[in-house]
Amino acid sequence: MKFRLLSLYPEQMNIYADRGNILLLRKRCEWRGIDFELTGCSIGEGFNPSAHDLLYIGGGQDRDQRVVAGDLVGGKRELIREFVDQGHSLLAVCGGYQLLGNFYELGSGQIEGLGLVDIHTVRSEEPRLVGPVAIETRLTESSPTLVGFENHGGRTWLGSGVQPLGRVISGHGNNGEDGTEGVRSGNVIGTYLHGPLLPKNVWLADHLIESGLRRNYGDDVRLTQLDDGLEAAAHEVALAAALSDR
Repeated sequence: MKFRLLSLYPEQMNIYADRGNILLLRKRCEWRGIDFELTGCSIGEGFNPSAHDLLYIGGGQDRDQRVVAGDLVGGKRELIREFVDQGHSLLAVCGGYQLLGNFYELGSGQIEGLGLVDIHTVRSEEPRLVGPVAIETRLTESSPTLVGFENHGGRTWLGSGVQPLGRVISGHGNNGEDGTEGVRSGNVIGTYLHGPLLPKNVWLADHLIESGLRRNYGDDVRLTQLDDGLEAAAHEVALAAALSDR
């Protein structure tokens, strides 16, 4: 079996060790004997929506988002929508998450987003939302707590009826006010959790891998269990840090 990952703007949208998410996906495939294929797609480049199982957009600063936004909306929006409509998964972190929405408002200007989910983000003059975070999610039937680290000046607001990725146990979340964190819309996941996200939450990495493999190889695909002692310890340390920060 082969798992195919498409990384958008790997040069520009990679901050706070978000590249570690890609490394974690690679290793968890290789440890199971699953081939791993990584494709990068940058400004001015297209891609085949049928040739990948997961699309990943990492985090970036405001200036990086401005750089990629025009290409994202003008050159890749329809390809991304086709990819999602085919049932493939998309994971976007922080700056990538903000670009999934309708717009990102910065002062007197706006960055147009993909409009893939009904959310919008406003850059606040208030202090940045920074620190360990833990959320309760129902992404799968047995989803453990998601943990990570957030550092964002934007406040993201979900449209009516839009489902968050989870509810904040500790930390700030989307905007520091409504108790939501991230967004989940079908097979699209957006979140502010850095750290990077997946090494501290390997169940989510396995969920993404298994979902992609099942599309290609059938619903009876089951990932073999790995010895996740170190990963579980990393999760517990991050969770303790978040809870102690309340």
